[in-house]
Amino acid sequence: MIHKIKKENDLFKDFWNGVGGKLETNESPEECAIRETYEETGLKVKNPTLKGIITFPNNHDSGETWYVFVYLIKEFKGTVIESDEGTLQWIPIKDINKLNIQNADRHFLKWIQNDQIFSAKFYYTGNELIDFTVSFY
Repeated sequence: MIHKIKKENDLFKDFWNGVGGKLETNESPEECAIRETYEETGLKVKNPTLKGIITFPNNHDSGETWYVFVYLIKEFKGTVIESDEGTLQWIPIKDINKLNIQNADRHFLKWIQNDQIFSAKFYYTGNELIDFTVSFY
């Protein structure tokens, strides 16, 4: 997990997040997960497993819809680097809900452990989660 404490104007400042970022031109979601994990952590990922897709309409009142591809990564090598976005730390799964995480994360992090792939839609007003839907496949 990454504790987002280094960027002043970060939408997720002071929250804990998984690593990741935006797709680059001509990049697949899987390629993005591999690249972003390497850029943010220094770890080289192998065989990421797609666990779900999340839609955030009007994300945090931005007017933008965000589409998030959630991967589980069990195979990696390398040494964790210092991130310019925050502090990286290994967190046991049982302790993640003790962290300051977004409310949507409290829902979808438990779905990652399922054998099914999920598709969820989370509705926010500001930083307040107001509703969500989810389907499992």
